[in-house]
Amino acid sequence: MKILFIGDVVGSPGREMIDEYLPKLKEKYEPHATIVNGENAASGRGITQPIYDQLLSAGADMITLGNHTWDNKDLFNFIDKADQLVRPLNYPQGAPGKGIRYLQAGSAEVAVINALGRTFMNPVDDPFPAVRRAVVEAKRQTPFVFVDFHAEATSEKQAMGWYLDGKASAVVGTHTHIQTSDNRILPEGTAYLSDVGMTGPYDAILGMEKEAVLKRFVTGLPSRFEVPKTGRTLLSGCLITLDRKTGKADSIERILINEDHPL
Repeated sequence: MKILFIGDVVGSPGREMIDEYLPKLKEKYEPHATIVNGENAASGRGITQPIYDQLLSAGADMITLGNHTWDNKDLFNFIDKADQLVRPLNYPQGAPGKGIRYLQAGSAEVAVINALGRTFMNPVDDPFPAVRRAVVEAKRQTPFVFVDFHAEATSEKQAMGWYLDGKASAVVGTHTHIQTSDNRILPEGTAYLSDVGMTGPYDAILGMEKEAVLKRFVTGLPSRFEVPKTGRTLLSGCLITLDRKTGKADSIERILINEDHPL
């Protein structure tokens, strides 16, 4: 079982990279399931239905979200009908949408879970018991359980990896937009990566125009962050291979495409 995961798609540059490279990656790796984090896909903040449809048309089987889930009001018009969209499960009870969904991957199913961290993030419910309950629920239906943990602190991400070792098939971090090089298989068989990285502007700071970010750091004055419309771009992702019988990971390989690392 092969899972292709593409990290945080940022604005129109990220969507253009998905349109261009996701079909090529699927042809090269032949994944059984393709998951894309789309929480920054609408100008860096949230997602809309046309963008949701665009990502699916490009080849995504499931789209995960994060702390910008509610930033675009259009989401409320379609989230309850979007059965290929997963929002963080540890939002308070009553939030629309679902934090766990299942996608068909050949003759098997893959459970996709999305959760938010709490360290240096806005308040949400504790992700650890919430994710554990979701994994237990998923394992009744399938051995293949993928967790997108959208969190700021690498310590919290590592803690989630160890917490789910041998329970989830994979725990992959999103949110910080910088791909880490710590891909590994934990002792009990869970694939782990602290952050898969982002897909979008390459000559930017976390996907935003660098001049505005620099102004805030240098002067301390507020500045509006915008996604640059032109310039070089990148795509970040990973390919995870799971044992067909146990659901445990055999490998996790990082994917990085940019001008310095062509496909």
